Amino acid sequence: MGRPVPAIVILGNGSLATARRIQQRYPDAVIHGLAGRVNGADREYQEFGATLRELYQQDTPIIALCAAGIVIRTLAPLLLEKGAEPPVLAVAEDGSAVVPLLGGLGGVNVLAREIAAALDVAAAITTSGELRFGTCLLNPPSGYALGDLELGKRFVSDLLAGESVRIEGPAPWLAEAQLPESQQARLAIHVGHAERQPNANELLIYPRNVLVAVTTGTAEAIRAALHEANIAVQSLACLLADERDMASSALREAALELGVPLRFGARSGAALEQARDAVPSLLTAIEINDSMAIVVAAEPLDPLLIGRPRGRLAVIGLGPGAAELMVPAVKAELARANDVLGYETYVRMAGPFRADQVMHCTDNREEMQRARHAFELAAQGRSVVVVSSGDPGVFAMAAAVLEALHESSDANWHNVDLEILPGVSASLATAAQAGAPLGHDFCVMSLSDNLKPWSIIEKRLDLASQADLALAFYNPISRSRPWQLGRALEIVAQHRTAETPVVLGRDIGRPGQTLRVTTLGQLTPDQVDMRTMVLIGSSTTCVFPRAEGGEWVYTPRWYGDKPAG
Repeated sequence: MGRPVPAIVILGNGSLATARRIQQRYPDAVIHGLAGRVNGADREYQEFGATLRELYQQDTPIIALCAAGIVIRTLAPLLLEKGAEPPVLAVAEDGSAVVPLLGGLGGVNVLAREIAAALDVAAAITTSGELRFGTCLLNPPSGYALGDLELGKRFVSDLLAGESVRIEGPAPWLAEAQLPESQQARLAIHVGHAERQPNANELLIYPRNVLVAVTTGTAEAIRAALHEANIAVQSLACLLADERDMASSALREAALELGVPLRFGARSGAALEQARDAVPSLLTAIEINDSMAIVVAAEPLDPLLIGRPRGRLAVIGLGPGAAELMVPAVKAELARANDVLGYETYVRMAGPFRADQVMHCTDNREEMQRARHAFELAAQGRSVVVVSSGDPGVFAMAAAVLEALHESSDANWHNVDLEILPGVSASLATAAQAGAPLGHDFCVMSLSDNLKPWSIIEKRLDLASQADLALAFYNPISRSRPWQLGRALEIVAQHRTAETPVVLGRDIGRPGQTLRVTTLGQLTPDQVDMRTMVLIGSSTTCVFPRAEGGEWVYTPRWYGDKPAG
């Protein structure tokens, strides 16, 4: 039950040494450096505000090496609900100050003290309760849950006003706190899993020591069973199900609604047997029926040690290469992955990775072998990512992964949580740089005949050209295929004029990108290589000058005569 890995965000090279010192305390943390100003960061970003807001919305703890005011102004539009925020800290560039800003209930002060200790300075803690008592009562440690935040605030206010407190139930983390304890105190901190209504003088803290084993059931049924057993739903640590039910959407929805992990055991049979097997330090076992059982452990449960999760396989698209063009869902998927598979060039582009993440790099021609390997890993309960450049469904790995699954009769493969996450394809990235050459109907084709006969390519080229579609060519030419592009241009030229606009985008979204606008009559194969995207306009595609130099290219959305008005 570990904490999320923090992100260290810096604006200049002067902060890098301090960032590395902090990274020694959190080895899995990634240092994000501003592109063009930081040399040697783990990951580059283009825009400070967008990066900080994205990390915040992903619930990533943020350690920003800059002025506190910059961080506050950047995140201000997102500060809607206190209590639902990740830790955010500002650290002086030279490491002389550590200031917790947000996330008091998310452990920001704990993080601040750890960073301050690593930098050998004092953390600027301003939270009254923590300064007085040495702990945040409203942020119990992992494995425990606070009953009611609003009642808790009033409770801490009474303590700060001078009242004493008595502790009921096991609360080992409070042993080192400087609480004014008295067995005769009016205020009480009650720690236990029993369901109860708090009174005005109580702070209820629930140990997450309850497991519910289910074969079928809804969140409502589980809540009702816990209520009948006089067990607080806040003490629920996880749901446990038979691994044969991994694909059950009902169980997945129940776990999501209850806000707990869903784990799977190998043993089949009654729910009670599953539950007893999963919890060695059994305190109480209650059989509700054959499809549901409740067990209470003597101590908080770590769901990571119970059964295994449903394996996950995400096929992702990195986009054209620039980090800012990678969609947030893909970044989040890479962060959660145990294993990353793909062509080595693309895997390296997806990094950097934590020390605990495993990279499986293969040749670009081993798609089916890579897809099968991904399912084998995910079937073990691991979180696996298969990397493609651009969009995974455009001449990339999504089709190979689905083909591998279609051909397999392995139930474990079919039980994997499979998701395809989109990316910005090379054709769209190139089109955006040029303007809107694909603004009307268009056709996307690969000129590689490695996986389909050249005769099919010629037929499709001819028909698409006859249909007056704008064309986007992937894999236009290579050393092993030197003549195909020339032939393709001959076919297109049978249906287009020599003045038809053509856009050549090479390495768009990557360092050294180039964009060139030419015409079909001027285009020759020697102007193109394997890393070039070729966009050929339709009969309506237009070109006009840009004010800053170069040209805009677009295909209007009307066809034939321009509509009135």
